[in-house]
This record gives sequence, structure tokens and C-alpha cells, in this order.
Amino acid sequence: MRTRPVIGLHVAACTYSSAVEWILEKASLADSPYAVEAANTHVAALARHDPDFGETMRQFDLITPDGMPLIWSINAQLPPTEKLTCRVYGPTLMLETIKATCGKAEFRHFLLGGKQSTLDKLIAKFSSEFTEAKFVGIHSPPFGDWPEDETENIITKIRSSGANLVWVGLGCPRQENWIAKNKHILPPAVYFGIGAAFAFHAGEVKQSPAVFQKLGLEWAYRLAMEPRRLFKRYLTYNSLFLYHTVREKILKS
Repeated sequence: MRTRPVIGLHVAACTYSSAVEWILEKASLADSPYAVEAANTHVAALARHDPDFGETMRQFDLITPDGMPLIWSINAQLPPTEKLTCRVYGPTLMLETIKATCGKAEFRHFLLGGKQSTLDKLIAKFSSEFTEAKFVGIHSPPFGDWPEDETENIITKIRSSGANLVWVGLGCPRQENWIAKNKHILPPAVYFGIGAAFAFHAGEVKQSPAVFQKLGLEWAYRLAMEPRRLFKRYLTYNSLFLYHTVREKILKS
């Protein structure tokens, strides 16, 4: 999968179809844990700003361009015939991957993270919409600090389930750090840092309208919905993303 640097983060110049093809190929191999991230401006700016998180992201095998600003940065480095026309949005990538596994018993899904009630809603929804997809396990970890044996317990559940597609919804950066830190002991599978996709698909948080997403303004919609929780994040990391993007452009000119 070809990549292009976006403020230091190597992001795949991919589409939904090419990302899903890569994911299913790796899941089929069953030879190693692979890490997948749908990166937006927050992830890219945090990886650039925080050396520890930057090291975390270097453990990921596929980073897709979740945000339109990343698409614009990638397209600036591609010839006209190869430019991307849409982002690879994490929640949609999840649906496209599940859809692609319908009727294929060799692919088995595991949902990790979120409240038990959220996971119950997801299983009910996905079992109804994707009747031929195989879901083999869920796990809702304790809120806050985990007991010392929690990661071992999770790994045991994943291994015994036989899952090879593991969706990790612990929130950023916790989910990415957990995957990277434990990658060397995780059972062979593809592990996704999937962020708010659980809440979106469970109907607990509304996704932004398509027009906002296309214009790269999803952050504005989400900020309007959750101003107290997201104001500091968007102010800080959107500003950092813009700063590093402009700075790199100036240095290259």
C-alpha cells in the first residue's frame, strides 16, 4: 500500500475498496497482529506533537486518511490521474469491512470497548443488517484504570473466540496506545483503532451530515454537538495540524 507523509505521519493513498482488500488479505494470513488506524487531523497532529504517540503510530501497519485535510495533503503529492476523491472514514470503513465478510465464515469479528449496553446495541444492529457476517465475541472493559490482569483477560477472550478482525473502541489515544503496547503479544488478527464508530453505529451519537463531511467540516458539527468535551481538542490539534502543514510547505518552497 503506497503512502504519503502528512506532517510526518505516513498515510495510505487508498480508497475504501483497496483498504478493505488489504484488511481481508492480512486477516486471512493469520500470521501476525496487524494494526489499522483511520487518522484524522487530531491523530496526525498528536503524532507530530507527542513523541510517545508518534512512536505508537509507527507500530501501525495501515493508516487511512479519515479527514478531508489529510486527503488534501495527500492529493498535493499525487499526479492528477491518481488523486483521491474521498476520505476513508473510520465508521464507514467498519461497515464496508463487515459487509465484505458476509457469507465468508473465515472472517470473524470481535468488538472491544465501550459500555456493555453499547456493545449489545451494536451486536443487535449488525446481526440484523449483516445477517451473514460472523460476530464471535464482545468485551466491555472496566471504566477508568484497568485491573492488572485485564489485558491478559482480553487477549484470552480474543484468542479463544478465533476472531481475526478486532474492533477496538477505547477512544483516542487510549485505543492506539493499547494496540501498539501489546502488539507483540496479541493473537494474529487485524486490530482497528475505531474511535467513535461504536457510539455512532449504536445510535448514541449523531454523525455529521454528508455535506459537512465532504467539506472537511465534520469537526465543526461535532463541536456544536459536544462543545465542552471537544473544544480544547479541536482548538489545539486543528491549529497544530494547520501550523505544521503550512510550515512544511514554506520549508519546501
